[in-house]
Amino acid sequence: MTDQRPAPAAPAAGLRERKKRRTRDALLRAALLLFTSQGYEQTTVDEITDAVAVSQRTFFRYFANKEEVAFAVQDLVESHFVAALRARPAAEGPLEALRNAVLETWDTVGEALSETVPVDLYMRTYRLIESTPALLAVHLRRSTELEERIARLIAARERLDMDADPRPRVAVAAFSGVMRVTGRLWGQGEDTSVAAIRRMTEHYLDQIGPALASEWR
Repeated sequence: MTDQRPAPAAPAAGLRERKKRRTRDALLRAALLLFTSQGYEQTTVDEITDAVAVSQRTFFRYFANKEEVAFAVQDLVESHFVAALRARPAAEGPLEALRNAVLETWDTVGEALSETVPVDLYMRTYRLIESTPALLAVHLRRSTELEERIARLIAARERLDMDADPRPRVAVAAFSGVMRVTGRLWGQGEDTSVAAIRRMTEHYLDQIGPALASEWR
């Protein structure tokens, strides 16, 4: 008679994965707290590992360098936005879908990040990226890569050949330009809340049509 009892390894493997996730999240939170309190360039890997009481070897098991830590939460938010865009109804036009997806992202970002970092820490990190030249340069490069990914998604939604039809890239370039403007202006303001950047994003996105009109007067 065959013994069909479940193997005992699965729970242990699950426990190990949860422990790894807790260690990674602890390193991430410690790094972002240090970055936002004393500056990105002033923070060392030793300070991050000391805050969590782990070795440098453990840090590099999860992150290649400080830059990867700085953008780890941004990766989560961007993935959240892309998922929201994929889920938009097919009947929505490209700019409408982009607008609704980004506003939905701001509405749900706290829930999306709740198990990783507090949303206010993410918002402080967002401002840090905008105000740190070394991080801003990386942010612009990453934004260009994300624009191409989004443009391909829009082209697929509209059943277009993006290499033959420039409209997906043009639409995404306009949308991304608004995102950069609102991020910069929000970062310079006094209200650092999610609600503030959401209001600004919505207002500026509503200006794309009028701004592209042939006559402004």
